[in-house]
Amino acid sequence: MESLKEMWNLVCKELKRTLNEVIYDIWFDNIEMIGFDGENVELAVSEFRKKTIEKKFGSELAAAFRSVLGFDVNIIMTDPEKAAPVTAQIDSADKGTGTLDVNTFDTFVVGSSNRFACNAAKAVADEPGVKYNPLFIWGSSGLGKTHLLCAIKNAILEKDPDKNIILTRGEDLVNLIVDGIRNGTMNIVHDKLRNCDVLLVDDIQFIAGKPSTQEEFFHTINTLMADNRQIVLISDTPAKNIPQIEERIKTRIEQGLIADIQPPDFETRLAIIQRKAADLGLNIPQDVAEFIAEKVKTNIRQLEGTVKKIHALVNLEGTSINIAMAQNAIRDLASDGVPVNELVNKIIAETARTFGVEVPDIVSRKKDNKTARARQVAIYAIRESTELTQQEICEFFGGKDRTTIHYAINKMGTMVERDPSLRRNLENIIKNAKEH
Repeated sequence: MESLKEMWNLVCKELKRTLNEVIYDIWFDNIEMIGFDGENVELAVSEFRKKTIEKKFGSELAAAFRSVLGFDVNIIMTDPEKAAPVTAQIDSADKGTGTLDVNTFDTFVVGSSNRFACNAAKAVADEPGVKYNPLFIWGSSGLGKTHLLCAIKNAILEKDPDKNIILTRGEDLVNLIVDGIRNGTMNIVHDKLRNCDVLLVDDIQFIAGKPSTQEEFFHTINTLMADNRQIVLISDTPAKNIPQIEERIKTRIEQGLIADIQPPDFETRLAIIQRKAADLGLNIPQDVAEFIAEKVKTNIRQLEGTVKKIHALVNLEGTSINIAMAQNAIRDLASDGVPVNELVNKIIAETARTFGVEVPDIVSRKKDNKTARARQVAIYAIRESTELTQQEICEFFGGKDRTTIHYAINKMGTMVERDPSLRRNLENIIKNAKEH
């Protein structure tokens, strides 16, 4: 295992097998694993959660760690107030996003849908702070935006290893500033952010509605731009459409270059499949590659995940590569390699949170307007994110009549085309379900 996060994700999967979705969401969602020395595991858990987890779910938590690690560990729960100091968070930002750092321009498959954004990213990497500052790249989840961000970092460091580059996420930026305010260490935050040579921020939309973060961010980008230091921002929506972002920040963004990435066309999807297969030493027949490219149209990570699934089936089971096998691989995988059943449950939970209803109500026959709307959004989000048939989707909603599923999909399909706000809600539900 490469990281604490990876280990904790595996433990969480075990917990989800033994606890129902609602209990997991209430007591274990957003807990962070912050330490492991081979014998002791340290978790950042509030005092309120700690008492209940130790009393009611201690044995399940211990069993989950035992299943993942193969041995028992001592579990220490630390109040987040006493967890990692702000300086540690800032330092970790310099390291970027872990395994994503292997992404380079050479491994980015260019097509008509992403060529402009890729060329802009290369221009920025060639001359940081000289052209296109700030560079703002937007597009839906799974289209390669983060790949380009990491490619920029790697290309700059290859030319000048001494460049001070910060690669972080909008969510981490918010946490960093909140902790700085709370701990009285904003001077450290200022020094770190405003003295870097290049600032790369993924998912900048997460600072929306966070006035303290936006205030700090505005002054940071002003300082960096005044000194011709490069800023690159990534978002899942155009800057002008991000709600609760200050106009002065949008104005700064619009001073630079805005580039979008659209879903790849058939030829680009086919090239991505062939590139990933070659990387794995896998020979996928042309008709199978074309079948995958035709079926998986909107998400590069799912294309790559399908190829990885086929590779595993060939190596572990000796299965022959054919269209039936590819179809099963597509159905077995959701974006980022998340199992379909797990993704469906996460979409339902995320929809419940977004609409302020309970998960059991969404999958029940409750018919008030608020619950019915949430149910329809969840059904449509599942249809958009998986290859499940309408009959298979029925099973997640108490075996409802297939006509109910058909009606929800058709109704929401029309509504999301007319209502940008609903479309953003839908995209955020899918995005959050895939990433948490």
